[in-house]
Amino acid sequence: MSGIPHDHYQPQSGGAKWLHRRLPIVGLMYDTIMIPTPKNLNWMWIWGIVLTFCLALQIITGIVLVMHYTPHVDLAFASIEHIMRNVNGGHMIRYLHMNGASLFFLAVYLHIFRGLYYGSYKAPREITWIIGMLIYLLMMGTAFMGYVLPWGQMSFWGATVITGLFGAIPFIGEPIQTWLLGGPAVDNATLNRFFSLHYLLPFVIAALVAVHIWAFHTTGNNNPTGVEVRRGSKAEAEKDTVPFWPYFVIKDLFALALIMVIFFAVVGFMPNYLGHPDNYIEANPLATPAHIVPEWYFLPFYAILRAFDDTVWVVQLAGFLTGGIIDAKFFGVLAMFGAIAVMALAPWLDTSSVRSGRYRPMFKWWFALLVLDFIVLMWVGAMPAEGIYPVIALIGSAYWFAYFLIILPLLGVIEKPEPQPETIEADFEANHVKKPDASGAPAATPAE
Repeated sequence: MSGIPHDHYQPQSGGAKWLHRRLPIVGLMYDTIMIPTPKNLNWMWIWGIVLTFCLALQIITGIVLVMHYTPHVDLAFASIEHIMRNVNGGHMIRYLHMNGASLFFLAVYLHIFRGLYYGSYKAPREITWIIGMLIYLLMMGTAFMGYVLPWGQMSFWGATVITGLFGAIPFIGEPIQTWLLGGPAVDNATLNRFFSLHYLLPFVIAALVAVHIWAFHTTGNNNPTGVEVRRGSKAEAEKDTVPFWPYFVIKDLFALALIMVIFFAVVGFMPNYLGHPDNYIEANPLATPAHIVPEWYFLPFYAILRAFDDTVWVVQLAGFLTGGIIDAKFFGVLAMFGAIAVMALAPWLDTSSVRSGRYRPMFKWWFALLVLDFIVLMWVGAMPAEGIYPVIALIGSAYWFAYFLIILPLLGVIEKPEPQPETIEADFEANHVKKPDASGAPAATPAE
């Protein structure tokens, strides 16, 4: 299963041998849980278990909510109120589902930025990275369709705005938009389509997660140094790794427990903090909200979408070169999806031979600016498209694309990296093994 030498499952009893010859499921589970893992992983490697928990939580709570939800424009809003008021524990199940989506996206953004910093997208893990980006896209689609289901004002108008983006595609946009909506406008057919897909896609995500896990179990896990595990022999590999069970399982469960304390505090004491008040008003096609805002996890890309209006020179140039085929609306759509595409292309845009950002002094500053840029885009995406906000959004969008398309390729050429440890074992001993001081007493372990 993995390229790292290690002991594989050996059935002992007659029944275990019989099952292993016919369906080696126990061996697959054993090799998964006992996979040799780099011993120097830090706390930024905890988000995998948080994401697994979130996916399970969303599927389980979603199945329960479906039992009481009615996907009809005349009944959807009332069925949500029924869940909240009449179903035993319904309010808690709904709040877990609502806030679980926010925790899901918080964890996936930390997971992605950790991968970008430590170079987890580089060879031989390009396919693992691409699968992860596909999972992220499916998460965005699932979350958007789920936001429509309560059939509040933000649900209705958010669906109207986002599906309208497909109508901006030249020549084929209107047929695609009509197909998505099930008609000329957001209505009952739209709600039914989104309900069906919102229920289906989490199981597609679960299947892709299994492939994602399989992929990095085949190539081995990345680590903060970016140095690969030695694969010459089992003895050498054991110097760089420890089994995933019990060491990292216990560490991950401890981190998950701490995060759950915060999560359940939010669910219990401020469950509507991340929601929008207008979505507690039933959808009304005749009353447009003053400010249509998506959920917080869409805001950075929503800001990029709005940043490119008719006054931006690159939009004007694109329109001139294409004879008006690419207008501001379509350019914004291309920019929004392009912002995700450039992340997916990071394995080929980063030209540095050094994997981990820990040993790249110039890269650290540009990456810190990227994180700040993402936060600024999130903030400006929640602001009205007027005054100084469109200018900030345009600057933030420009830096996002410049980082991936210009800065990353250039850094690989001009940057002088710092020395890397020869092995994971050397890094672990230098940073995590207690060494005696001059008196012979053990010294404090350096911080991770």
